[in-house]
Amino acid sequence: MIEVRGITKYYGAFKALDDVSFDVARGEVLGFLGPNGAGKSTTMKVLTTYISASEGTARVGGFDVHAQPHEVRRRIGYLPETPPLYGDMSVEDYLAFAGRARGLKGAQLKSRLAAVVDETGLRRKLKARINELSKGFRQRTGIAQALIHDPEVLILDEPTSGLDPMQIVEIRRLIERLRETKCIIFSTHILQEATAVASRLVIVNGGKKVADGTVDDLARQARDAQKVRVLVKGASGLLEALRAIPGVTRAEAVNPPAGYGRFELATSGGVAGARAVCERVSDLCRARGLTLAELAPQTQTLEDIFLELLRGRQDTPAQAASSADAQKLPEDPDATAAATRVTGKPTEADNYARPVTASETAWDVIDAGAKGAETGSKTETDLPALADPFATAAASGGLSAADVAAARRAMQQADKDADKREDNKPAGGGA
Repeated sequence: MIEVRGITKYYGAFKALDDVSFDVARGEVLGFLGPNGAGKSTTMKVLTTYISASEGTARVGGFDVHAQPHEVRRRIGYLPETPPLYGDMSVEDYLAFAGRARGLKGAQLKSRLAAVVDETGLRRKLKARINELSKGFRQRTGIAQALIHDPEVLILDEPTSGLDPMQIVEIRRLIERLRETKCIIFSTHILQEATAVASRLVIVNGGKKVADGTVDDLARQARDAQKVRVLVKGASGLLEALRAIPGVTRAEAVNPPAGYGRFELATSGGVAGARAVCERVSDLCRARGLTLAELAPQTQTLEDIFLELLRGRQDTPAQAASSADAQKLPEDPDATAAATRVTGKPTEADNYARPVTASETAWDVIDAGAKGAETGSKTETDLPALADPFATAAASGGLSAADVAAARRAMQQADKDADKREDNKPAGGGA
C-alpha cells in the first residue's frame, strides 16, 4: 500500500530527511519511531502530500504522491500531531463537516458518521462542543475525522501524545480494531507505544533510517546483546584496552567513586559472549596489577537496544547540504510542493535552479511582473501576459479550460457582490 524510495528533504541547506526507504502492506501496523526532531513528521507530511520531497519517490495505493496528489489524498486519513479541530463546533457538526469536505453526502454521510462514532467511542459526546472535551476525546475526534471517508491508509502522528494511561490503552485498542482492514503508520518517540501495537518498526534518527524490522527482530537483538559493568581501582588508561577486548562492541567510562574507574561495556554473543568478556577483563586487570572491585553482566532490554541504535547518530542530528547542492536549493523550502499543486507533475532537484522559483503562485507572478516593470527587468508589453492568474494556471497545466472559465466567473461574481454591498452601505460609513 505504501512504497517509499530514497526520500530526502531539504529545508534550505538543512537536510531533514536523508535517503529514507520502507514499505507498508495492507493489514500491517508500522511503528515509526525516533526521538523528537528525527524526521518522523516530515516523512508523514511527504506521504500525505502536505509537502514534497526534494529527492526520491513515494507511492500510496499505487499513486505517486508528487504526480497524483489528489488520488493519494482520497486514499489516506491523516491525524497530525495537533488535531485539526474547530473548538466552537459540536463533535457531530464537525464530523459532518469533515465528511462533506471529503465528498460524502446524504445516506452515505449519515452511515459513515454513525460508523466512525461507534469505532471511536464518541456516541455520548456527539452534542458536546469540542472545546469542552478532554484531551483523550479530542484525540478520538481527530481520529474520527481521519476515518470519516473510510480510507485505505491511516497515518497517525503521535496519536497518544499527552494522554493519560487509560486513554492510551483506548487508542491502542482502536488501532488494533482498525488494522484488520487498513494499512496504518503511527509515529511515536516512546518505544513502549510502538511495541504495544506495531507489527513492524522503522527507527529514524538524524533524518536517516537506522533500523527496520519486527518487534521480534529487536527482541532477538536484545537477547544477543549484553552489558557488563566494571569497577576497577586505579584504572588509568584502561578504557582503550577494554575497547580492544574481543566481543566488546562498545565501552564507555561513567562516573566512578574517587580513586576508581567505572566502565560500561556492550557485548555480543548473548550470555556466553558476556561471560567470555568477563573472563578477559579479569585477565587484563590481573596482568596490569589492578584491583577488580566489580564485574557484573546485565542483559539488555529493548530500550537499551533502541538507545544503542540512536547513539550512533546522536551527535549529528541532521546534515547540511554541500555547498554545491545548497546553490540549487530554493529559498522557499516548500517550493516543490507548490509546484506540484500548480502543475500536477513531479518535481526534480534540477528544477530548483529556475530563475523564477516554483513556489510562485499566479498572484505572485502578477506582483513579480509589476515589480519588474518598475525596475525595468520586464517591459510594459510583458504585463498583459502576467495579468490573468487563471491563464497562468491553465498554461502551467494546473487548471482545465472549464476550470478556468468557472473560476473566472466565480471571481467576477464575488467582485459584483462586493460592489453591491459597498453601494448599499448607509451614508457615513456605517455597517
